[in-house]
Amino acid sequence: MTSGDRFTVVGRRTDCHVFEGDGTRPIAEENMRVRYVPESVKLPEEIAEWRREIEAEQAAKEAAGEPHRWNNPRFAVRRLVVTRTHTAEDPVSTLTLCDADYFDFLTTSINLDRKQPNGLTLRQQYMDGRDLFDAPEFMFCSFGINVAVETGKDGKMLFSHRSARVVGPNTSKWNSSANEGLARNHDLSPDGHVSLHAVARRALREELAVLDSDDVDLELLGFGFDLRNNQWAAFFRAVVTDLSEDDLRERWSRGVEDKWEHDRHAFVSADPESVLRFMREEPEEKWTPCAPALFYLALVRGAVRAAGGNPDARYDVEAIERKVMRELDDDEDDVA
Repeated sequence: MTSGDRFTVVGRRTDCHVFEGDGTRPIAEENMRVRYVPESVKLPEEIAEWRREIEAEQAAKEAAGEPHRWNNPRFAVRRLVVTRTHTAEDPVSTLTLCDADYFDFLTTSINLDRKQPNGLTLRQQYMDGRDLFDAPEFMFCSFGINVAVETGKDGKMLFSHRSARVVGPNTSKWNSSANEGLARNHDLSPDGHVSLHAVARRALREELAVLDSDDVDLELLGFGFDLRNNQWAAFFRAVVTDLSEDDLRERWSRGVEDKWEHDRHAFVSADPESVLRFMREEPEEKWTPCAPALFYLALVRGAVRAAGGNPDARYDVEAIERKVMRELDDDEDDVA
């Protein structure tokens, strides 16, 4: 796979590659296998020097009482393998993780276009025109859980706008309803087990105050890769069965664990036409690379389930997408 295969929706070619999943069938929780290898990534010395620069800079900011980034234990992706079951050919995924930390991630993620002593940037050496799995594991020190949330009581899709207080390339952009990066201190059990579904539930709790006691219909739809920022993403759809927009906003008014990560939310009717129109009407540069793919797959999954599991319902979503594009193009022509 090369970076040329980018997800396209409402006429926009994104910086997201959909590695697995088309929205028609989920990866069952028992078929999502995570293998953890307690070995740390090894940075080449010239790149390790960049890491030392980051450590020193953040330590100085902390000492001065300024906003700073703190280090925490994370994972690096060693490999992601997708297969099928023998009879029903249901998707089965095995994710292999090893040890990294947040400063390892920053070393590569914010320096993708910085030249090394060999004259090449990290992007040129490890990403451009290459297969994802040719790159060393230190290039993959982030794995994000992205959840598209629908309210069950009033049938709305939730879009979250990342706050300017959140560091990184996706600040002040529309993103998934809830997003959480895998972290060893939160997501690695004492017996070495990691559950992506459990991380998705943590994201819902910490960012949206959807509690463990709430009824949530949660499905893993697949995986994507952010080609702009070199990050893996898991795509989940979650229907909060007994909650509405008003219920969620009332909860948020009483406090949310990570409330500062978002500065506003948009609730849009969860039908394909309304969601696709919202996605097209918001400026292209205001979206994170993988959010459009996530919400589109969630629309497909909703349509398939509404059709009794018929995978051909994905084409109904495609037809609505074409209709929305025609109407918006006509509106733009009228304005011109």
